[in-house]
Amino acid sequence: MTQTRPPVQTIPAPPPAPTTRTDQPYEYRRSLLAEPDWTRFPGWRDVTRDQWESAQWQRVNCVKNIKQLRTVLGTTVDDTFYADLEADQNALATMSMLVTPQMINTMVPFAELTTDALLADPIRRYMIPVASDRRTDWPSHPYATRDSLHEHDMWVAEGLTHRYPTKVLAELLSTCPQYCGHCTRMDLVGNSTPTVDKLKLTLKPVDRYDAHIGYLRAHPGVRDVVVSGGDVANVPWRNLESYLMRLLEIETIRDIRLATKALMGLPQHWLQADVVEGLERVARTAARRGVNLAIHTHVNHAQSLTPLVARAAQTALDLGVRDVRNQGVLMRGVNATSTDLLDLCFALQGEAGILPYYFYMCDMIPNAEHWRVPVWHAQQLQHDIMGYLPGYATPRIVCDVPFVGKRWVHMVTDYDRERGISYWTKNYRTSIESADLEALSKRYAYYDPIDTLPEEGRQWWRVHRDA
Repeated sequence: MTQTRPPVQTIPAPPPAPTTRTDQPYEYRRSLLAEPDWTRFPGWRDVTRDQWESAQWQRVNCVKNIKQLRTVLGTTVDDTFYADLEADQNALATMSMLVTPQMINTMVPFAELTTDALLADPIRRYMIPVASDRRTDWPSHPYATRDSLHEHDMWVAEGLTHRYPTKVLAELLSTCPQYCGHCTRMDLVGNSTPTVDKLKLTLKPVDRYDAHIGYLRAHPGVRDVVVSGGDVANVPWRNLESYLMRLLEIETIRDIRLATKALMGLPQHWLQADVVEGLERVARTAARRGVNLAIHTHVNHAQSLTPLVARAAQTALDLGVRDVRNQGVLMRGVNATSTDLLDLCFALQGEAGILPYYFYMCDMIPNAEHWRVPVWHAQQLQHDIMGYLPGYATPRIVCDVPFVGKRWVHMVTDYDRERGISYWTKNYRTSIESADLEALSKRYAYYDPIDTLPEEGRQWWRVHRDA
């Protein structure tokens, strides 16, 4: 008897395996902090380590003008750079030149210093801007203003801005150890320039501080004080400590944040014996009274982080400061790529002990369009940096909307991409809106840089620039 075999089943060959991609959009590589060799600059060839680590030496040797910059750089940079810089200072700069040696030393830190290298350097681009950096088609947005966030309009005492219901900004003074070209407080901070005649604080410091303390005692709904300026590193320590101790005597104050770019730009200040001893007294008092004391600094690029910066941050933490956090600013040509932001955040969190906290979109001040990024670009950056950093060290990218305040960039209510106009809402009244019944139902506009718009949008602004 013949047996019938079942039909043979043909198993199709598996499809070819797809090409395996092991690379990622961002590849993390640990990079240890290093202090660049300041003696590579002709003007600092004989500077000793003791001098370099002296806050007094750093302050005395700040670069305030082109002549002093020439002395530092020697012949490494040609005359075209200085002509470019002079043109900017005479017609475009909103901040006068003031750069610490510490900051200059992080420009072109590990390569040959040439004119092209200096022009391309991200730290130079916002600390020593030149005319060729800026846009000639739209140097300023039509809605750019000197006090773009209207902080002065919300003063409840000289230098005390009550913008949020539970928080105030205390501007103790109008100077810094160094001046950033993109300063949001260019209306008040620093020396006047040919472009900007600065406002002035008129009260004596003691009277200004008394007015602040008096207001806070009378308004128990305020629990959080950002102590700023200017930069608190320019307040004589005994005066700053007295102010902070008076804040700590107010039972309703539960958070105090010290704003100081000097932690990065002049770490030598925060390592001085009198400052260290005084900060420990303040931190100990804050801990005893259950007040959260933090330092907020302002680092925009990984190049700025050096062992001295890390030492200053760690010293503050060792003394009892609860957190050292970073608030950077997004700027084209400086850090507006996901790689730049991630490199910076890993250096902050992993190497310097500084928590990445916020990145602000650059504010709408005059002559800043070459730095600003559109809202959609900020949204893309927030998307692109997610998932690489620990959650607690992933910074929020925020838009500081005039009359609204800080908003995560994805919180936009409506967005006209063609004209670059985004619309935002808010959930509180500022100190100048107590009588405005519609404040919480309005939509508030923010504007993208016009050069980033499609041609139709740019043409619309050409027609409506004065509307």
